[in-house]
Amino acid sequence: MRTIAAATAVVIIAAVGTANAADLPRVPYAVAPPYPTYNWIGPYIGFNLGYQWGSTNADLAGVMGGVEGGYNWQIGQFVLGAEADLQASDADGTVATWKFSNPWFGMLRGRVGYATDNVLLYATFGLAYGRGTVTTNGMGESHTHVGTAAGLGMEVGLTPNWSAKAEYLFVDLSNQRYVLFGNTGFESNILRLGVNYRF
Repeated sequence: MRTIAAATAVVIIAAVGTANAADLPRVPYAVAPPYPTYNWIGPYIGFNLGYQWGSTNADLAGVMGGVEGGYNWQIGQFVLGAEADLQASDADGTVATWKFSNPWFGMLRGRVGYATDNVLLYATFGLAYGRGTVTTNGMGESHTHVGTAAGLGMEVGLTPNWSAKAEYLFVDLSNQRYVLFGNTGFESNILRLGVNYRF
């Protein structure tokens, strides 16, 4: 009988404790807000302005600028993209009576980057093409060159749609045969700033 009485007491005490616990206010537990992640995915267009310097058979230097467009894919913090641009340039140089210039060029490049929220660091590599011109004694000759482009850059998201970037590129336009001079190619360093609008 004592055993039954003791067991009954334990059950009653447990039931009362459970009822009292149910009456206690629940303490909310803290939930960490999701980490803010900037969305780099999608198409974009933009413009840029910078400075070009390099060499052919003479040192070249001048201001350049143009338009660009591309598309980004994002996997976690990794961003993959493709970008095309077209640039106008007043870079030229002179040696003796020959003047060399690279009035326009364009690029089609891939981009691989790492994003930390709204800051994207990336490397880029791809195809380059452009016009080379040689003039001397009132005569001129132009050819289209094809080559490669590579560089590094940083892009910062200012709003969900707008971003700004700073970029260094090395453009190597391979040799072409000029009747007025001989084999000539163009190697250029480019520093430029740009603004992109993402759709």
